[in-house]
Amino acid sequence: MKTDPESFIRTNTGILSPPHVPEIRLHLASEAHDLWLKTEEELEEIGLPPPFWAFAWAGGQGLARYVLDHPECVRGRRVVDFASGSGLVAIAAKMAGAQDVVVVDIDPWAETAVRLNAQLNGVAIDFLGEDVIGRGREADVYLAGDVFYDRGFADLLRPWFSTLARAGAAVLVGDPGRSYCPREMMTALATYEVPVTRALEDSEVKRTTVWRFADAG
Repeated sequence: MKTDPESFIRTNTGILSPPHVPEIRLHLASEAHDLWLKTEEELEEIGLPPPFWAFAWAGGQGLARYVLDHPECVRGRRVVDFASGSGLVAIAAKMAGAQDVVVVDIDPWAETAVRLNAQLNGVAIDFLGEDVIGRGREADVYLAGDVFYDRGFADLLRPWFSTLARAGAAVLVGDPGRSYCPREMMTALATYEVPVTRALEDSEVKRTTVWRFADAG
């Protein structure tokens, strides 16, 4: 890496609580930080992939809220937080009593962000920086916040999540109305009105639904 991730994160973020999950504190970028103003070329120059870990996306906020309000869905269980970003959902799972939580994200910067955010909240989380799509069931619960934003990615996730569900895993998804979300394959568990930043989304509040993949068919 051209830039030290920890130093960069500490310099370019503040310690903030997502509006829908005030119990959790994260290193997040706001309009007050230079990170908002950097172009894709500037990010590439310093060796920084798109900093998804620097923002509390609506899907993750909704899923984290559900986990905290329904701790029985993770308590005492092995949990994987897929495409975790900041680690918001993983932290919520650990706070709700999950036995073990593994964060999966292919962005190497996310590992540092998750570690710093876990420390802020006094929890222990393991990080797995590799592609796990297509693997068999390795946990009791799979959590995924806002992962259906891209057609190609969604085409990979649908069969994998279905296979995991058929194998007995609970697969919970937080989705703020993305075009490629396979709603016909899932059951809605809860819906929230999640405040977000207009610079990230097309509105200041996103209706976010927590879904569970069906375990058959």
